Amino acid sequence: MNPDPDKTRTANRYETGGLPAIEEHDLPPGRHQFHKERLMNRIHDDRRTTAARTPRNPFLRKAILLPAATALAGALAVGVLVLTPGGNGQPADRATGPALTTTIGVVDAKGAPRLLDRISLAAAGTEAPNGRAGQYIYIETRSANTYVKTVGDESSVVSTPLHTRQSWRSPDGLDGWLIEPGTTGPEGITLAGPDETGNTPKPHLGAPSHDYLAALPTDPDALLRKIYKETEGQGSGRDQQAFTTIGDLLVESWPSPRLTAALYRAAAEIPGVVLVDNATDAAGRKGVAVARLDESSGQRTEWIFDSKTLAFLGERTVQVKGTGGEGGLIKPGTVVFTHAIMVRAFVDDIKVTP
Repeated sequence: MNPDPDKTRTANRYETGGLPAIEEHDLPPGRHQFHKERLMNRIHDDRRTTAARTPRNPFLRKAILLPAATALAGALAVGVLVLTPGGNGQPADRATGPALTTTIGVVDAKGAPRLLDRISLAAAGTEAPNGRAGQYIYIETRSANTYVKTVGDESSVVSTPLHTRQSWRSPDGLDGWLIEPGTTGPEGITLAGPDETGNTPKPHLGAPSHDYLAALPTDPDALLRKIYKETEGQGSGRDQQAFTTIGDLLVESWPSPRLTAALYRAAAEIPGVVLVDNATDAAGRKGVAVARLDESSGQRTEWIFDSKTLAFLGERTVQVKGTGGEGGLIKPGTVVFTHAIMVRAFVDDIKVTP
């Protein structure tokens, strides 16, 4: 059976902060290539263009599996979304499953600025993510990706299973932990220590810390100028890279309401940004999307928002034009990458969950 992200995966919804929690079905189990998270920061500029050829790096997304009671308690206490997992008990490091596909949403070329204006107003009114000294930022997501797998002389399009990922980061970015089934092992790995050159890592737009985000300008024009300047020469074009960078800041970190609103207003100024009438995140939550097509790959990256609350749900990349991957095997309608933000909260220590 071909898993379809546009098929609602069901039931028992807990709504906190406007975001519903959904029990979903796992995809057939698969395998991830292991990468150290900081290594991914080095290839941040080209990871979008290579996504069609190899599995998206697992260290870009986060996760955890929580019992339903614990999940609900965390949501009520912290005001964040918590997923109640389906849990089929299958390991995440076996054979990959069939390719993810979806219905391609209809584009409104003029609707994005109006929607982003509404989204920015909604974001500005949310509660600021404030933690106490010594706490960690905990982020959890569900994600999956599609790529071309070659065995011998035969190639086919496969998808990794929908899986959870959890990460903890200190506000300064110097300490942290990552757990992702099938990628790090059950105990996870440390994110502390020097980078691959032996130096203390410095936060930047491609790998921001919480403290770094607090220092970014909240004027949309100044923010967009900074993004253009610091990502010059990266990715598959100036505007596409700016859109990618903003999307990563929305997903990979926890910006303040003012900064989040500024990011949305900055995105509205990027040429080629459009509204998509229908999109579904990795947890099966349907909504509307703000998107941009990468003309070089034919892939459209979509930021998905709840249609009523305008809360940011997640992101996906869909092949919408031409073909991608080795031998052009990735056809239009293929979900190249999909993920959903499930939890963002401050916690007291590594491996502690809300």
